[in-house]
Amino acid sequence: MAARPTWKGYLKISLVNIPVRVFPATDSAATISFNQLHRECQTRIQQKRWCPHCEIEVPNSELVKGYEFEKGRYVVVDEDDLAKVRTESTRVINLVQFTDAAAIDPIYLERPYYLAPDGAVAAEAFAVMREGMQGKAGVGKVALYGREYLVAIQPRGKGLVMHTLRHAREIRSMDAIDELGGVADKVKADEMKLARQVIQNFEGALDMQEYRDEYQDELKRIIDAKIAGEEIVEKEEEAPPKVVNLMEALRKSLDRVSAEKKKTAKVAMARPKAAGKKRAKG
Repeated sequence: MAARPTWKGYLKISLVNIPVRVFPATDSAATISFNQLHRECQTRIQQKRWCPHCEIEVPNSELVKGYEFEKGRYVVVDEDDLAKVRTESTRVINLVQFTDAAAIDPIYLERPYYLAPDGAVAAEAFAVMREGMQGKAGVGKVALYGREYLVAIQPRGKGLVMHTLRHAREIRSMDAIDELGGVADKVKADEMKLARQVIQNFEGALDMQEYRDEYQDELKRIIDAKIAGEEIVEKEEEAPPKVVNLMEALRKSLDRVSAEKKKTAKVAMARPKAAGKKRAKG
């Protein structure tokens, strides 16, 4: 099924305006979700807005927005107030700065979207700007649904990927984490050497396709079993080894990796021999 755009507008870079379509880059349907049911009859429950002071259900027409400026004290902000600060949707993604792609700290990245040209006429300009942006990220703003978003756009394959960005004031400083105060700046040289050896044994090219959401897979297995009326067999959880000494833990990690590599090598060597026997027999 072809993806559907959620927004159409223009990508503006200086005096260049390229018609684009914006598509969600993630699939919410890939994650299993649940509804809340009444245990007795398994009917889906309704969420009702209840005022504990008046002890009544409140209709949408009587709801207002309130900002808590002190504990238990609110100032009401109505639609007229919001209209005075609401940003008009201009249908333009306005890039105002370019930087090296690596300069954007991942902690600022929020939600990803794909950008594609809107129509054949826009495709050529889109491709030119995409190639011109290789290794770079464009930073700018877009006004959507009454509010302004900070965004970063980078080339990806044939298209562009756009991330909405968190503002600097939304990022909490690590200095606020008291538990990090006792973490040492320097470590022992022998421990560092072993740690690097362990890490090097796990280095390799990253392929995200190799990683599966085992929780979702197991959840789907249980759901399918319940639908079929089958008994659910609980998988045994492997207990972590009890190692209290860091050096001992690092050495055991190296020994385990070494043993696994030897086992893999033996299997790889045995396969050609077995294949050779089959060919000789034929």
